[in-house]
Amino acid sequence: MSDNYVLALLRTNRPPYMTSEITFIFALILVAGALMATNIIRYDIVALLVVIALILSNTLTVSEALAGFGSSVVILVAALLVVGEMLLQTGVARALSNWILKNAGSNEMPLIILVMLGAGILGMAMSSTAVVAIFIPIVLRITSETNLSPQRLLMPMSYAALISGMLTLIATPPNLVVHYQLREAGFEGLGFFGITPIGFAILAVAIAYILLMGRRLLPQGTDILVSDKPLRSIGEISEDFQIGERIALFRVENDSSLISKTIAEADLESQYGLRILGISRPKRSGVQLIPMPSSDIDLRAKDSLLVMENSQHSDGLNTEQSLMRLPISSKESQRWLWEIGGAVVLIHPESGLIGKSIREGKFRSNYNLQVLGLRHARQVVSNFEDSPLHPSDSLFVVGCWNSIRKLQSHLHDFIVTELPSEHTEVVTSYRRMPTAIAILFTMILLTVFNIIPLVTAVLMAALAAVFTRCITMEDAYQAIHWSSLVLIAGMLPLADALEKSGGTRLLVDSLLSIMKGSGPYMMLTVLFFLTAGIGLILSNTASAVLVSPIAIYAAEALNISPYGFAVAVAIAASAAYSTPVSTPVVTLVVEPGRYSFLDFVKVGVPLLLLTYLVTLLLVPLVFPFIPG
Repeated sequence: MSDNYVLALLRTNRPPYMTSEITFIFALILVAGALMATNIIRYDIVALLVVIALILSNTLTVSEALAGFGSSVVILVAALLVVGEMLLQTGVARALSNWILKNAGSNEMPLIILVMLGAGILGMAMSSTAVVAIFIPIVLRITSETNLSPQRLLMPMSYAALISGMLTLIATPPNLVVHYQLREAGFEGLGFFGITPIGFAILAVAIAYILLMGRRLLPQGTDILVSDKPLRSIGEISEDFQIGERIALFRVENDSSLISKTIAEADLESQYGLRILGISRPKRSGVQLIPMPSSDIDLRAKDSLLVMENSQHSDGLNTEQSLMRLPISSKESQRWLWEIGGAVVLIHPESGLIGKSIREGKFRSNYNLQVLGLRHARQVVSNFEDSPLHPSDSLFVVGCWNSIRKLQSHLHDFIVTELPSEHTEVVTSYRRMPTAIAILFTMILLTVFNIIPLVTAVLMAALAAVFTRCITMEDAYQAIHWSSLVLIAGMLPLADALEKSGGTRLLVDSLLSIMKGSGPYMMLTVLFFLTAGIGLILSNTASAVLVSPIAIYAAEALNISPYGFAVAVAIAASAAYSTPVSTPVVTLVVEPGRYSFLDFVKVGVPLLLLTYLVTLLLVPLVFPFIPG
C-alpha cells in the first residue's frame, strides 16, 4: 500500500470507536439496504437519496458527494455497455449461440456444459445481464426442440453468466470498482486477465457441481413454457395464407442463357413461377448478398438465386436455363433471415390503395416488397394480383427488414399487425462482424500490454464501434443502462464517507480484534462472506464499493499485499447465487423458469461455498500475501 494512502488513513482525527457520524453512516447503509431489499424504491433513486443524505448531514461536501458521477468507473461501465451492444448487433453473440445449438444435441449433460461455457465466454466482454437476456430465448428454443424443461438449463446458464464476471477485468462493474479502489490507494490495479485463472477454475467447478449434484437439486418439471400468444414463424404464416410457393436456391451455371440478362429480361416469374428474393454473388473478399434486387440487375455466372418457387412450373429450369438447384445450408439460411423477412399487413380504411389491385399498387417498385398472399374477410384469395383491395384486407409481404420497418410508418395506408418470430433474431449489422471482433481484440491487446490506460482503450473501442457503423450513436446511447450508472455513482461516495469518518478503520480494527491475530486466511474468509452477505441486500456493485476499501485497509493492518483480499471481494461480489433478488442476472430467469425462492437457496448456497473454497485455495497462489 502506498505511504500516502496509509498516512491519509492514519492521520484522521477520528478515534477508532463509534461516533455519531459513524453511527449515521451505518444507519444510512442499513436503510439503503432495506429499501433495496424490499424493492419499495428503485435502486438508482436509493443511490441518489444516499447522496442527498450525505450532503445534508455535512458528512461530505457537495463536490465530494457528487464525485462518483465523474468517476472513471462510471465512464468505463458506460463504454463497455456500448461495446457489448456492438457484439450483439454485429452477430458475434448470435454466432456463439448458433454454435451451441449446432453442437449441443439433445442430451442434457452436454447441453448444460455448452450453455454454461457459452454464457461464461460471452460474458467476458459483455454485461452479464445482457448475456442472460441473449441466452433466455436460445435456451427456450433448445428446450422446445429437445423436450427438456427450461428449468434444467436456465438457472445453470444464469450462474455461468455471473461467473463470467470473474473472468476478465471488464466483465462486471464490481471488478472495475475494486480496480478503481486499488488505483486510488496508489497501486497499479488489476490486470485485464489478472483474475482469469481463478475465474476459469470456479467456472469448471460450477459446471462439475451442476452435473454431479446441482442437477439433482434443480426442479424436475417437464412442461415446455410457451407464451400466451407465441409468435408464428414465416412458414406458419405462409401456411395460414395457403401459399403454394416455397423457398429454394438455384445457381446460374456457366452455360446458362440467363447470363448478362436483367431480371426483367429473364422473366423467370411468368415462365417458371420464380420470384427472385435475393442474389448471392461470389466476390474476391467473400460473398455479396443482394436482397430484393431491382429488375434491372444483370444476372452473372455462379450467382445463387434465392427464390419463391412454384413447384408446378420449375421442372425445366435445369435443362432449359442451366439453373442448378442447391441445398440451403443453415449458415446461408441464417444470413438470408438477417436480410429478408415478412409481415402481415392490414389495409387501412383510409388507404389510397383501396379499389386498386396489387399490380396497380406497384408494391415491388413503391415499397420494395413482394406480396405473397391476400385474405379478404378471413378467406384466402387465389390469383390475388389483379383482385381489388378492400378495407381490412390482410396481405402477407416479404422483403428487406428495413423495408418492412419503413412500411410501419405508412400509418394511413397500412397497419403492420404481425411480425414473424424470426424478426426477434435479426442482427442488423452482421456484415461488420469481423470489424467488431477486430475492435474487441484491439481493445484487449491495448489493455493487456498497458499501451494506454484501460478507460482510454474502452472509450476508443466504443467510438470505433460508432465510426465503423457497427452501431449507430442512437443505439449506443440506448445501450447504456443509465440506472446502473446512477447506482454506481451514488454508492461510491458512501465508501468515501466511511473512510473519512473513520468507519472503515473502525470496522477493520473490530475485525482484527475479534479474530485476535488469526491471520490472512481468516480475514479473507470474513471479507468474502461479508461481501457476499451485503450483496444479498444491496447490489453486488454496492457491496464491492463498501467492502473493497475495508479489504485494502485490512491488508495494510496485517502488513501484507492487498491484491488477495481485493480479488476475494471482487469474486464474492459476483457470487450472488443464493437468492433470486440479489442481481438482475438471476432475477431474469425466475419467470421463464418458474423458479421459487427456495430453488435458488438449494442450488446456490452449495455453489457459493464451493466458490469460497476455490477462492481460498487459489487466491493466495495467484496473488501471494507476501510477494516474492
